[in-house]
Amino acid sequence: MNRRNFLLASASVGLLRPERILGANDRIRIGFVGCGGRARWLQTYFDNMPGVELAAVADCYFPRTAEAASKRPNGSRWAKYPDYRSMFDREKLDAVFVETTTHARVLIAMHALEAGMDVYAEKPLTLTIAEGRTLVNCVRKHRRILRTGTQQRSMPINRYASRLVSSGAIGKIRIVEVCNFEPPDDWTPKPGEPMPEGLDWNQWCNQTELRPYHRDLQYKWALWRDYDGGGQSWGVSGWGTHALDQVQCALGADDTGPVEMWTEERSPRARVTMKYASGTLLKLEGPKRKHEDLGGIFIGERGRIEIKRGLFTAEPDSLYKGAPESTIEGPGEDLPHLENFFQCMRSRQKPNADVEIGHRSTTVCHLVNICRQLGRKLRWDPAAEQFVDDPEANHLISRPRRKGFELPAV
Repeated sequence: MNRRNFLLASASVGLLRPERILGANDRIRIGFVGCGGRARWLQTYFDNMPGVELAAVADCYFPRTAEAASKRPNGSRWAKYPDYRSMFDREKLDAVFVETTTHARVLIAMHALEAGMDVYAEKPLTLTIAEGRTLVNCVRKHRRILRTGTQQRSMPINRYASRLVSSGAIGKIRIVEVCNFEPPDDWTPKPGEPMPEGLDWNQWCNQTELRPYHRDLQYKWALWRDYDGGGQSWGVSGWGTHALDQVQCALGADDTGPVEMWTEERSPRARVTMKYASGTLLKLEGPKRKHEDLGGIFIGERGRIEIKRGLFTAEPDSLYKGAPESTIEGPGEDLPHLENFFQCMRSRQKPNADVEIGHRSTTVCHLVNICRQLGRKLRWDPAAEQFVDDPEANHLISRPRRKGFELPAV
């Protein structure tokens, strides 16, 4: 369905409804697009969340909707759809969680915004830098809330430690160290396999080439450049998104980013160094550690702070004074993030991980990949969101989209 037909169909059923202002006692009705592993994890929070009702789910692999519903005590009441557009048409939802593959996320989020819904979009927020700016503009145009799923932004201990760094508690930050996260790989064509029953492969492929179906594409999509920026666990836009977002947060760089970047050697997995306008160096060179250690090591003139996933360590010891308790990884760690989203839906204030923040942090992931891909020093203008005097690099800011899956004009 192209944009014109989508808007015409939406208007005919009242999808483009006037903005609804939620009162303190209004029940928030939400839907999910995508019912994979991350979606099912988040769905556990809505079994008994006050004031919030999970009402509908959609997945282009339709059997997943019933499978997800079977695991939740209220799942039998969910409306289930094989196409998210039908869910948007028929359900009166206040918000939607976009828990899809990365390459499909922005188009679905924009359709939700046009339909008058607020959006919780999983990380990484975008497939390309250009997608991110278009998405930000769409959120602002429709006056909606979009929160990115980088939950460390809402953990009290992470927020406390980030303020220590940004307020100068350890002086000017000289170096930040994070893990050397993995890049995406290019897909090697393979013979097609039988299509699983209930899978809309055209919808799954979305903006990308309509390739022959293969199980590795459906289940290992995060490994391949056409679908993600290295999203499999230790990939740049997988767990790397959390670490690089933590860096952006603590450096106070929520509306900007690095200005120079280079590789330390010529390799697809080269260590990358990035320089901010302040002179701070961000180095992707550390070893892979534990998942719960995701974050960054901030080395300043007067001390050192390591911000991890839900805890931090510091030198000198005086920095621990007044710190909140650590956030234990596992069930419950996402609760502050979800609560902030729903609070902002009511207040219309920007959330902790607003769309601009998510876009800027995801841009750092894309810059790492582009730097490795070209294997040379690059200069980046974060205000213009363009590489300086570098047409080859600027060509990589966006990608062509398959006909029928173009982004709506903003």
